[in-house]
Amino acid sequence: MQAETRYARSGDVSIAYQVVGEGPLDLVYVPGAFSNVDLLWEDPARGPFFERVVRFSRLIVFDKRGTGASDRVGGLANLETRMDDVRAVMEAAGSERAAVVGASEGGPMSILFAATYPERTAALVVYGSMPRFVWAPDWPYGQPLDEYMRDAEESARVWGTEHGAMEFMRSQGRTPTEELVRWHASRQRLTASPGDVIALEQMNAQIDVRHVLPTVRVPTLVLHRVEDELPIEAARWTAAQIPGARLAELPGGPHMPYYGDSEAVLRELEAFVTGVHEDGGWDAPEPDRVLATVLFTDIVGSTAKAVELGDRRWRELVQEHHSLVRRQLARYRGRELDTAGDGFFASFDGPARAIRCACAISQNVHRLGIDVRAGLHTGECETIDGKVGGIAVHIGARVAAEAGPGEILVSSTVKDLVAGSGLEFEDRGAAALKDVPGEWRLFAVAS
Repeated sequence: MQAETRYARSGDVSIAYQVVGEGPLDLVYVPGAFSNVDLLWEDPARGPFFERVVRFSRLIVFDKRGTGASDRVGGLANLETRMDDVRAVMEAAGSERAAVVGASEGGPMSILFAATYPERTAALVVYGSMPRFVWAPDWPYGQPLDEYMRDAEESARVWGTEHGAMEFMRSQGRTPTEELVRWHASRQRLTASPGDVIALEQMNAQIDVRHVLPTVRVPTLVLHRVEDELPIEAARWTAAQIPGARLAELPGGPHMPYYGDSEAVLRELEAFVTGVHEDGGWDAPEPDRVLATVLFTDIVGSTAKAVELGDRRWRELVQEHHSLVRRQLARYRGRELDTAGDGFFASFDGPARAIRCACAISQNVHRLGIDVRAGLHTGECETIDGKVGGIAVHIGARVAAEAGPGEILVSSTVKDLVAGSGLEFEDRGAAALKDVPGEWRLFAVAS
Protein backbone atom coordinates (compact mmCIF):
# COMPACT_ATOMS: atom_id res chain seq x y z
CA MET A 1 0.00 0.00 0.00
CA GLN A 2 1.19 3.52 -0.79
CA ALA A 3 -0.16 6.87 0.39
CA GLU A 4 0.58 10.48 -0.44
CA THR A 5 2.62 12.39 2.13
CA ARG A 6 1.27 15.87 2.79
CA TYR A 7 2.22 18.67 5.13
CA ALA A 8 0.25 20.38 7.88
CA ARG A 9 1.40 23.78 9.08
CA SER A 10 1.82 24.05 12.85
CA GLY A 11 3.06 27.55 13.58
CA ASP A 12 6.09 27.91 11.34
CA VAL A 13 6.83 24.15 11.19
CA SER A 14 5.66 21.66 8.56
CA ILE A 15 4.44 18.30 9.91
CA ALA A 16 4.44 15.36 7.48
CA TYR A 17 1.29 13.25 7.56
CA GLN A 18 -0.69 10.71 5.56
CA VAL A 19 -4.40 9.86 5.45
CA VAL A 20 -5.23 6.31 4.39
CA GLY A 21 -8.55 4.55 4.04
CA GLU A 22 -12.19 5.54 4.14
CA GLY A 23 -13.36 3.77 7.29
CA PRO A 24 -16.31 4.96 9.38
CA LEU A 25 -14.10 6.47 12.09
CA ASP A 26 -10.91 8.53 12.21
CA LEU A 27 -7.91 7.08 14.04
CA VAL A 28 -4.82 9.18 14.77
CA TYR A 29 -1.77 7.03 15.48
CA VAL A 30 0.83 8.78 17.66
CA PRO A 31 4.09 6.89 17.06
CA GLY A 32 6.75 5.89 19.52
CA ALA A 33 10.09 7.65 19.64
CA PHE A 34 10.73 8.02 15.90
CA SER A 35 8.96 7.38 12.60
CA ASN A 36 9.09 8.14 8.89
CA VAL A 37 5.77 8.10 7.04
CA ASP A 38 7.52 7.74 3.67
CA LEU A 39 8.97 4.39 4.78
CA LEU A 40 5.91 3.15 6.66
CA TRP A 41 4.44 0.92 3.97
CA GLU A 42 7.82 -0.52 2.98
CA ASP A 43 8.40 -1.86 6.48
CA PRO A 44 7.78 -5.63 6.48
CA ALA A 45 6.14 -5.44 9.93
CA ARG A 46 4.63 -1.96 10.16
CA GLY A 47 3.13 -2.01 6.67
CA PRO A 48 0.86 -5.06 7.17
CA PHE A 49 -0.06 -3.87 10.67
CA PHE A 50 -1.36 -0.53 9.44
CA GLU A 51 -3.02 -2.06 6.39
CA ARG A 52 -5.09 -4.02 8.89
CA VAL A 53 -5.92 -0.79 10.81
CA VAL A 54 -7.16 0.75 7.56
CA ARG A 55 -9.82 -1.99 7.29
CA PHE A 56 -11.81 -0.44 10.15
CA SER A 57 -10.73 3.21 10.18
CA ARG A 58 -9.61 6.25 8.28
CA LEU A 59 -6.02 6.19 9.46
CA ILE A 60 -4.03 9.39 10.09
CA VAL A 61 -0.30 8.94 10.66
CA PHE A 62 2.36 11.62 11.05
CA ASP A 63 5.99 12.27 11.94
CA LYS A 64 6.64 14.37 15.02
CA ARG A 65 8.48 17.63 14.36
CA GLY A 66 12.22 17.11 14.13
CA THR A 67 11.83 13.51 12.94
CA GLY A 68 11.12 11.59 9.74
CA ALA A 69 9.78 13.70 6.88
CA SER A 70 8.71 16.59 9.14
CA ASP A 71 10.75 19.78 9.44
CA ARG A 72 14.02 19.47 11.29
CA VAL A 73 14.01 21.92 14.17
CA GLY A 74 16.41 22.89 16.93
CA GLY A 75 15.93 20.15 19.51
CA LEU A 76 12.75 18.17 20.04
CA ALA A 77 9.38 19.60 21.03
CA ASN A 78 7.75 19.40 24.43
CA LEU A 79 4.36 17.75 24.99
CA GLU A 80 2.41 20.98 24.58
CA THR A 81 3.95 21.78 21.18
CA ARG A 82 3.40 18.22 20.04
CA MET A 83 -0.28 18.53 21.00
CA ASP A 84 -0.43 21.59 18.76
CA ASP A 85 1.05 19.49 15.97
CA VAL A 86 -1.61 16.79 16.39
CA ARG A 87 -4.36 19.40 16.19
CA ALA A 88 -2.76 20.88 13.07
CA VAL A 89 -2.63 17.44 11.43
CA MET A 90 -6.26 16.70 12.35
CA GLU A 91 -7.38 20.02 10.93
CA ALA A 92 -5.40 19.50 7.71
CA ALA A 93 -6.91 16.02 7.40
CA GLY A 94 -10.43 17.33 7.99
CA SER A 95 -10.83 15.34 11.21
CA GLU A 96 -13.11 16.89 13.81
CA ARG A 97 -12.97 13.98 16.25
CA ALA A 98 -10.82 10.86 16.32
CA ALA A 99 -9.63 7.91 18.33
CA VAL A 100 -6.12 8.81 19.50
CA VAL A 101 -3.74 5.87 19.83
CA GLY A 102 -0.50 6.63 21.68
CA ALA A 103 2.15 3.93 21.44
CA SER A 104 5.18 3.72 23.71
CA GLU A 105 6.77 7.19 23.94
CA GLY A 106 3.63 8.63 22.32
CA GLY A 107 1.52 7.59 25.33
CA PRO A 108 2.01 10.55 27.71
CA MET A 109 1.30 13.15 25.03
CA SER A 110 -1.84 11.26 23.97
CA ILE A 111 -3.06 11.17 27.58
CA LEU A 112 -2.49 14.91 27.90
CA PHE A 113 -4.20 15.55 24.55
CA ALA A 114 -7.30 13.57 25.54
CA ALA A 115 -7.60 15.44 28.85
CA THR A 116 -7.03 18.86 27.26
CA TYR A 117 -9.12 18.37 24.12
CA PRO A 118 -11.91 15.92 24.97
CA GLU A 119 -14.05 17.51 22.25
CA ARG A 120 -11.51 16.28 19.66
CA THR A 121 -10.88 12.87 21.25
CA ALA A 122 -13.60 10.26 20.79
CA ALA A 123 -11.50 7.53 22.41
CA LEU A 124 -8.01 7.06 23.83
CA VAL A 125 -5.82 3.98 23.48
CA VAL A 126 -2.52 3.82 25.37
CA TYR A 127 -0.34 0.96 24.16
CA GLY A 128 2.88 -0.20 25.85
CA SER A 129 3.49 3.04 27.69
CA MET A 130 3.75 4.69 31.10
CA PRO A 131 2.84 8.14 32.45
CA ARG A 132 6.39 8.49 33.78
CA PHE A 133 9.50 6.72 32.50
CA VAL A 134 12.06 7.17 35.29
CA TRP A 135 12.05 5.94 38.86
CA ALA A 136 10.83 8.11 41.74
CA PRO A 137 10.18 7.28 45.40
CA ASP A 138 6.47 7.08 44.60
CA TRP A 139 6.98 5.47 41.18
CA PRO A 140 8.86 2.15 41.38
CA TYR A 141 8.12 1.11 37.79
CA GLY A 142 10.65 3.31 35.98
CA GLN A 143 14.40 2.98 35.57
CA PRO A 144 16.72 4.97 37.81
CA LEU A 145 17.73 8.13 35.96
CA ASP A 146 21.39 7.20 35.59
CA GLU A 147 20.51 3.80 34.08
CA TYR A 148 17.92 5.40 31.82
CA MET A 149 20.43 7.88 30.39
CA ARG A 150 23.15 5.24 30.05
CA ASP A 151 20.77 3.18 27.91
CA ALA A 152 19.96 6.30 25.87
CA GLU A 153 23.65 7.01 25.27
CA GLU A 154 24.22 3.42 24.18
CA SER A 155 21.26 3.59 21.79
CA ALA A 156 22.64 6.79 20.32
CA ARG A 157 26.12 5.28 19.97
CA VAL A 158 24.86 2.44 17.74
CA TRP A 159 21.98 4.35 16.11
CA GLY A 160 21.83 3.82 12.36
CA THR A 161 24.51 1.13 12.37
CA GLU A 162 23.96 -2.46 11.34
CA HIS A 163 24.97 -3.56 14.82
CA GLY A 164 22.34 -1.30 16.36
CA ALA A 165 19.68 -2.48 13.92
CA MET A 166 20.52 -6.11 14.64
CA GLU A 167 20.22 -5.59 18.41
CA PHE A 168 16.90 -3.82 17.99
CA MET A 169 15.47 -6.60 15.83
CA ARG A 170 16.55 -9.24 18.32
CA SER A 171 14.92 -7.30 21.15
CA GLN A 172 11.65 -7.42 19.20
CA GLY A 173 11.86 -11.14 18.51
CA ARG A 174 12.73 -10.69 14.83
CA THR A 175 15.20 -12.80 12.86
CA PRO A 176 17.93 -10.34 11.80
CA THR A 177 18.57 -11.32 8.18
CA GLU A 178 21.25 -9.37 6.35
CA GLU A 179 18.71 -7.58 4.15
CA LEU A 180 16.45 -6.59 7.04
CA VAL A 181 19.38 -5.37 9.12
CA ARG A 182 20.54 -3.05 6.33
CA TRP A 183 16.98 -1.79 5.82
CA HIS A 184 16.42 -1.05 9.52
CA ALA A 185 19.78 0.71 9.85
CA SER A 186 18.84 2.91 6.91
CA ARG A 187 15.39 3.57 8.36
CA GLN A 188 16.89 4.70 11.65
CA ARG A 189 19.13 7.19 9.87
CA LEU A 190 16.14 8.54 7.94
CA THR A 191 14.02 9.02 11.07
CA ALA A 192 16.46 10.79 13.39
CA SER A 193 20.09 11.43 14.25
CA PRO A 194 22.02 10.13 17.29
CA GLY A 195 21.74 13.60 18.81
CA ASP A 196 17.97 13.44 18.44
CA VAL A 197 17.94 10.17 20.37
CA ILE A 198 19.73 11.75 23.32
CA ALA A 199 17.58 14.90 23.21
CA LEU A 200 14.35 12.88 23.19
CA GLU A 201 15.37 10.70 26.11
CA GLN A 202 16.49 13.73 28.11
CA MET A 203 13.02 15.19 27.64
CA ASN A 204 11.28 11.88 28.36
CA ALA A 205 13.22 11.58 31.60
CA GLN A 206 11.39 14.70 32.84
CA ILE A 207 7.87 13.68 31.75
CA ASP A 208 5.30 12.97 34.42
CA VAL A 209 1.59 13.03 33.54
CA ARG A 210 0.40 10.86 36.43
CA HIS A 211 -1.70 13.68 37.92
CA VAL A 212 -3.45 14.11 34.55
CA LEU A 213 -4.85 10.57 34.53
CA PRO A 214 -7.93 11.21 36.74
CA THR A 215 -8.92 14.11 34.46
CA VAL A 216 -9.25 11.93 31.34
CA ARG A 217 -13.00 11.76 30.63
CA VAL A 218 -13.09 9.93 27.29
CA PRO A 219 -13.45 6.16 26.75
CA THR A 220 -9.98 4.72 27.36
CA LEU A 221 -8.26 1.40 26.68
CA VAL A 222 -4.89 0.64 28.28
CA LEU A 223 -3.35 -2.10 26.14
CA HIS A 224 -0.17 -3.81 27.34
CA ARG A 225 1.75 -7.05 26.87
CA VAL A 226 2.65 -8.82 30.10
CA GLU A 227 6.27 -9.39 28.98
CA ASP A 228 6.78 -5.86 27.66
CA GLU A 229 10.05 -4.22 28.72
CA LEU A 230 7.84 -1.63 30.46
CA PRO A 231 6.33 -3.42 33.46
CA ILE A 232 2.73 -4.54 33.30
CA GLU A 233 2.25 -3.21 36.85
CA ALA A 234 2.60 0.34 35.48
CA ALA A 235 -0.19 -0.32 32.98
CA ARG A 236 -2.43 -1.72 35.70
CA TRP A 237 -1.81 1.36 37.84
CA THR A 238 -2.47 3.68 34.89
CA ALA A 239 -5.77 2.02 34.03
CA ALA A 240 -6.87 2.23 37.67
CA GLN A 241 -6.33 6.02 37.71
CA ILE A 242 -8.39 6.83 34.58
CA PRO A 243 -12.14 6.88 35.28
CA GLY A 244 -13.83 3.98 33.50
CA ALA A 245 -10.68 2.85 31.68
CA ARG A 246 -10.45 -0.74 30.48
CA LEU A 247 -7.22 -2.72 30.81
CA ALA A 248 -6.38 -5.38 28.23
CA GLU A 249 -3.39 -7.57 29.13
CA LEU A 250 -1.98 -9.56 26.24
CA PRO A 251 0.37 -12.52 26.72
CA GLY A 252 4.02 -12.43 25.74
CA GLY A 253 5.96 -9.56 24.19
CA PRO A 254 7.73 -7.77 22.61
CA HIS A 255 7.38 -4.00 23.08
CA MET A 256 6.22 -2.64 19.71
CA PRO A 257 2.66 -3.57 18.61
CA TYR A 258 3.52 -4.68 15.07
CA TYR A 259 5.97 -7.36 16.25
CA GLY A 260 5.03 -10.62 17.93
CA ASP A 261 1.33 -11.49 17.94
CA SER A 262 0.23 -8.26 16.28
CA GLU A 263 -3.15 -9.73 15.40
CA ALA A 264 -4.06 -9.90 19.11
CA VAL A 265 -3.25 -6.19 19.44
CA LEU A 266 -5.34 -5.38 16.38
CA ARG A 267 -8.33 -7.37 17.62
CA GLU A 268 -8.38 -5.46 20.90
CA LEU A 269 -7.89 -2.13 19.14
CA GLU A 270 -10.60 -2.74 16.56
CA ALA A 271 -13.14 -4.03 19.08
CA PHE A 272 -12.62 -1.05 21.36
CA VAL A 273 -12.71 1.85 18.87
CA THR A 274 -15.53 0.40 16.77
CA GLY A 275 -17.49 -0.26 19.96
CA VAL A 276 -17.09 3.39 21.02
CA HIS A 277 -18.16 4.47 17.54
CA GLU A 278 -21.24 2.26 17.54
CA ASP A 279 -22.20 3.56 20.98
CA GLY A 280 -22.29 7.12 19.63
CA GLY A 281 -18.93 8.19 21.04
CA TRP A 282 -18.16 10.24 17.94
CA ASP A 283 -21.22 12.40 18.59
CA ALA A 284 -20.53 13.19 22.23
CA PRO A 285 -21.87 16.47 23.68
CA GLU A 286 -19.64 19.41 24.52
CA PRO A 287 -17.49 18.36 27.51
CA ASP A 288 -18.26 19.93 30.88
CA ARG A 289 -14.76 19.23 32.25
CA VAL A 290 -11.39 19.90 30.65
CA LEU A 291 -7.76 20.03 31.69
CA ALA A 292 -6.63 23.65 31.70
CA THR A 293 -3.92 25.89 33.12
CA VAL A 294 -5.23 28.84 35.08
CA LEU A 295 -3.28 32.07 35.58
CA PHE A 296 -3.95 34.72 38.23
CA THR A 297 -2.13 38.06 38.32
CA ASP A 298 -2.52 41.20 40.37
CA ILE A 299 -0.61 44.43 40.92
CA VAL A 300 1.63 44.46 44.01
CA GLY A 301 0.97 47.31 46.46
CA SER A 302 -1.90 48.71 44.44
CA THR A 303 -3.48 50.65 47.30
CA ALA A 304 -0.28 52.48 48.16
CA LYS A 305 0.38 53.17 44.50
CA ALA A 306 -3.13 54.58 44.02
CA VAL A 307 -2.64 56.92 46.99
CA GLU A 308 0.74 58.00 45.64
CA LEU A 309 -0.54 58.75 42.12
CA GLY A 310 -4.04 60.02 42.79
CA ASP A 311 -7.28 58.77 41.30
CA ARG A 312 -6.86 60.06 37.74
CA ARG A 313 -3.31 58.90 37.15
CA TRP A 314 -4.06 55.57 38.86
CA ARG A 315 -7.01 54.96 36.51
CA GLU A 316 -4.78 55.71 33.53
CA LEU A 317 -2.10 53.35 34.84
CA VAL A 318 -4.62 50.55 35.39
CA GLN A 319 -5.93 51.03 31.85
CA GLU A 320 -2.36 50.78 30.49
CA HIS A 321 -1.85 47.67 32.58
CA HIS A 322 -5.06 46.06 31.31
CA SER A 323 -4.18 46.83 27.69
CA LEU A 324 -0.72 45.34 28.11
CA VAL A 325 -2.05 42.17 29.80
CA ARG A 326 -4.66 41.65 27.07
CA ARG A 327 -2.03 41.97 24.33
CA GLN A 328 0.01 39.22 25.96
CA LEU A 329 -3.05 37.00 26.47
CA ALA A 330 -3.81 37.31 22.75
CA ARG A 331 -0.20 36.56 21.87
CA TYR A 332 -0.08 33.37 23.95
CA ARG A 333 -3.63 32.13 23.24
CA GLY A 334 -4.88 32.85 26.73
CA ARG A 335 -8.56 33.38 27.43
CA GLU A 336 -9.54 36.22 29.73
CA LEU A 337 -12.15 34.94 32.16
CA ASP A 338 -12.43 37.71 34.71
CA THR A 339 -10.96 41.07 35.65
CA ALA A 340 -11.47 42.40 39.13
CA GLY A 341 -9.85 45.73 39.94
CA ASP A 342 -6.19 45.32 39.07
CA GLY A 343 -6.20 41.51 38.81
CA PHE A 344 -6.65 39.11 35.89
CA PHE A 345 -7.90 35.53 35.73
CA ALA A 346 -7.18 33.65 32.47
CA SER A 347 -7.01 30.09 31.21
CA PHE A 348 -4.75 28.35 28.70
CA ASP A 349 -4.73 25.01 26.91
CA GLY A 350 -0.98 24.65 27.49
CA PRO A 351 1.07 25.27 30.67
CA ALA A 352 4.24 26.43 28.90
CA ARG A 353 2.29 29.09 27.01
CA ALA A 354 0.73 30.21 30.26
CA ILE A 355 4.12 30.56 31.94
CA ARG A 356 5.60 32.47 29.02
CA CYS A 357 2.57 34.77 29.04
CA ALA A 358 3.02 35.43 32.77
CA CYS A 359 6.71 36.20 32.19
CA ALA A 360 5.88 38.61 29.37
CA ILE A 361 3.26 40.36 31.51
CA SER A 362 5.67 40.71 34.43
CA GLN A 363 8.49 42.07 32.29
CA ASN A 364 6.29 44.55 30.44
CA VAL A 365 4.35 45.98 33.38
CA HIS A 366 7.62 46.62 35.18
CA ARG A 367 8.25 49.34 32.58
CA LEU A 368 5.11 51.07 33.87
CA GLY A 369 6.71 51.34 37.29
CA ILE A 370 4.67 48.55 38.85
CA ASP A 371 5.13 44.87 39.65
CA VAL A 372 2.70 42.00 39.49
CA ARG A 373 2.59 38.68 41.28
CA ALA A 374 1.40 35.65 39.34
CA GLY A 375 0.35 32.10 40.11
CA LEU A 376 -0.42 29.13 37.86
CA HIS A 377 -1.92 25.69 38.32
CA THR A 378 -3.00 22.97 35.88
CA GLY A 379 -5.99 20.85 36.75
CA GLU A 380 -9.45 19.68 35.81
CA CYS A 381 -11.82 22.61 35.41
CA GLU A 382 -15.59 22.66 35.13
CA THR A 383 -16.88 24.55 32.10
CA ILE A 384 -20.17 26.41 32.52
CA ASP A 385 -21.40 28.93 29.93
CA GLY A 386 -17.88 29.50 28.64
CA LYS A 387 -16.47 30.03 32.14
CA VAL A 388 -14.25 27.66 34.11
CA GLY A 389 -14.46 26.81 37.79
CA GLY A 390 -13.71 24.12 40.31
CA ILE A 391 -10.96 23.31 42.79
CA ALA A 392 -8.21 23.85 40.21
CA VAL A 393 -9.23 27.50 39.94
CA HIS A 394 -9.11 27.94 43.73
CA ILE A 395 -5.66 26.35 43.84
CA GLY A 396 -4.40 28.71 41.13
CA ALA A 397 -5.65 31.73 43.08
CA ARG A 398 -3.99 30.47 46.27
CA VAL A 399 -0.69 29.85 44.47
CA ALA A 400 -0.78 33.44 43.21
CA ALA A 401 -1.37 34.71 46.75
CA GLU A 402 1.91 33.06 47.82
CA ALA A 403 3.96 34.90 45.16
CA GLY A 404 6.16 37.84 45.99
CA PRO A 405 6.57 41.08 44.00
CA GLY A 406 7.57 40.26 40.43
CA GLU A 407 7.47 36.53 41.17
CA ILE A 408 5.73 33.84 39.12
CA LEU A 409 4.86 30.76 41.15
CA VAL A 410 3.63 27.47 39.73
CA SER A 411 2.41 24.24 41.28
CA SER A 412 4.41 21.06 40.83
CA THR A 413 1.72 19.92 38.40
CA VAL A 414 2.60 22.75 36.04
CA LYS A 415 6.33 22.14 36.39
CA ASP A 416 5.97 18.44 35.54
CA LEU A 417 4.04 19.18 32.33
CA VAL A 418 6.58 21.53 30.72
CA ALA A 419 9.44 19.05 30.32
CA GLY A 420 11.54 19.97 27.31
CA SER A 421 10.28 23.56 27.18
CA GLY A 422 13.56 25.11 28.32
CA LEU A 423 11.85 26.72 31.32
CA GLU A 424 13.75 26.58 34.60
CA PHE A 425 12.45 26.70 38.15
CA GLU A 426 13.58 27.32 41.70
CA ASP A 427 12.09 25.14 44.42
CA ARG A 428 10.13 27.20 46.94
CA GLY A 429 9.28 24.21 49.10
CA ALA A 430 5.91 23.03 50.37
CA ALA A 431 3.14 25.44 51.31
CA ALA A 432 -0.24 25.12 52.97
CA LEU A 433 -2.70 26.88 50.67
CA LYS A 434 -5.64 28.54 52.38
CA ASP A 435 -8.81 26.40 52.28
CA VAL A 436 -7.04 23.76 50.12
CA PRO A 437 -6.30 20.37 51.73
CA GLY A 438 -2.74 19.10 52.05
CA GLU A 439 0.62 20.65 51.30
CA TRP A 440 1.53 21.91 47.85
CA ARG A 441 5.03 22.08 46.46
CA LEU A 442 5.61 25.40 44.71
CA PHE A 443 8.25 26.50 42.22
CA ALA A 444 9.29 29.96 41.07
CA VAL A 445 9.98 30.50 37.38
CA ALA A 446 13.65 31.42 37.07
CA SER A 447 14.27 34.80 35.49
